[in-house]
Amino acid sequence: MTQDFDVDLFVIGGGSGGVRAARIAAGYGARVQLAEEYRVGGTCVIRGCVPKKLMVYAGRFRDEFEDAAGFGWTVAEPRFDWRVLKARRDAEVGRLEGIYGTNLGKAGVAIVPERAVIEDAHTVRLVTSGRRVRAKVILVAVGAHPVKLPEVPGCELAITSNEVFDLETMPERILVVGGGYIAVEFAGVFAALGARTTLAHRGDRLLRGFDDEIRDALDEAYAKRMDLRLGTSVERLERVAGGLAVTLSDGTTLEVDQVLYATGRRPKVEGLGLDAVGITLDGAGAIPVDAFSQTRVPSIYAVGDVTNRAALTPIAIREGHAFADTVFGDRSWAVDHDLIPTAVFSTPEIGVVGHNESTARERYGKIDVYRSSFRPMKATLSGRDEKVLMKVIVDCASDRVVGVHILGHDAGEIIQAVGIAVTMGATKADFDRTIAVHPTAGEELVTMRTPVVTKRPEGVG
Repeated sequence: MTQDFDVDLFVIGGGSGGVRAARIAAGYGARVQLAEEYRVGGTCVIRGCVPKKLMVYAGRFRDEFEDAAGFGWTVAEPRFDWRVLKARRDAEVGRLEGIYGTNLGKAGVAIVPERAVIEDAHTVRLVTSGRRVRAKVILVAVGAHPVKLPEVPGCELAITSNEVFDLETMPERILVVGGGYIAVEFAGVFAALGARTTLAHRGDRLLRGFDDEIRDALDEAYAKRMDLRLGTSVERLERVAGGLAVTLSDGTTLEVDQVLYATGRRPKVEGLGLDAVGITLDGAGAIPVDAFSQTRVPSIYAVGDVTNRAALTPIAIREGHAFADTVFGDRSWAVDHDLIPTAVFSTPEIGVVGHNESTARERYGKIDVYRSSFRPMKATLSGRDEKVLMKVIVDCASDRVVGVHILGHDAGEIIQAVGIAVTMGATKADFDRTIAVHPTAGEELVTMRTPVVTKRPEGVG
């Protein structure tokens, strides 16, 4: 790299994508600086996936205590302590943050604990110190932030998925607003921990974009666990002596201790200086990039949630890695955003890879759908009213499995393994010749032989 620059790579944002890009680039010998104005680790580690999943685990113990009786155990009345969970969760987050910083240091990346803004195609300014850094390449990896939509009177009284981790006490009554995976997960957490939980969503079903049968099954399960109000939105929030009074679109009023808005996230681009270099945001407020994460300015790249691709931590990591390999390692490759394994840590859990039934029909025309719905083995003794739902979607022309959808215990763990097969292009015949592991729930994926429905496009006989 030419010596006309202070560094070869300047990364703005210390989340998963930025950290991976910085470490890989440094491994190729690049001089790298990374600016992070808050805490290294980003949303996932500090106030997202990791602390949220720890809370999911905490909530699921409630079911375990109840189920134990069916297997002969006598368990004393359990008592949950929010402060203990918070302290231990926060300590783990702090430990992980330290590891991220240490690993960056070991890789030779210089961490700058300041906000950085772009001044031109090769210059960033550090806001606190006023120092300017000239960089051969700039990578924007600032992620996204939660928003409260729609804005209604009193919405400033609500918290978001950022502030929920700061609560010193658990609300006894909480309203969660939204129907996406963040709303679904937090509603499940609070209900499991014993809070009187209401989940309000303006749509007719939760989890838009997921397979319709999975959505229906989750709606049914959540209606048993909490006060689920579909087709309902918030019209007003007011502070009252007992907490917060919430007026809903159905004309009812709720009194709760806390309102959690989980109605969406937007790229965190405000004041970043993109306009100074002529980068215009797309309709979603994100930075447009090509398949290799390059913006219209050749020296500026962007990865992760700040782009309008798949807003998932593993995707940001892959994009950051691909960027570093391509730009600094002379190993050009792009991330495939087509068949992405993912999980929703609701209770029951959801695991998905590939297309839902509707999308698969539009893309492939004729498809076969295999479905299995059953009571899990554990529930036969525990007496718990639950079911597992599994779907396998096959492109008839190629016999390729193009979608797998699971609702039930450990769905996320199962779908990670299934995702390998689907990504490799496994066919239904490959699934069929795989020997089942018995007795497991996962064996259903390789023992479904007869499609429940074959879908053809309109006009095809």
